[in-house]
Amino acid sequence: MNISKLLCLFIIPLVLFTEKPAFGYIEKNTAVLRIMDKAAGKTQLVRANVNQTIQHNSLTIKVRNCKQSDPFDAENFFVFIEIYTKSDDRIFSGWMNRNEPGQNPLQNDTYDVWLEKCE
Repeated sequence: MNISKLLCLFIIPLVLFTEKPAFGYIEKNTAVLRIMDKAAGKTQLVRANVNQTIQHNSLTIKVRNCKQSDPFDAENFFVFIEIYTKSDDRIFSGWMNRNEPGQNPLQNDTYDVWLEKCE
């Protein structure tokens, strides 16, 4: 039996059936958000617990989920968040990703909101 047949019999099945590591997340309890008030020209860090509603000026913020990437991968944080104005108009609902802040932040006339981290 030549070497290429040996490789096919032993190496290829080993590669195909070796269990791949699962990509996981660590659930966190608090989202740290950076909120920029465009009118005042100020930014603030605000902490919001998962499944609790907080009020920040004219915004109502509800964090539904906050998680950190697998510690063996590059550090990243994700938050599923809902943001409403005082008139109960939803202006944002979706995932924010700390490492891609331009991909999905809240940007409206008065406020910008980004995810800093999950704690």
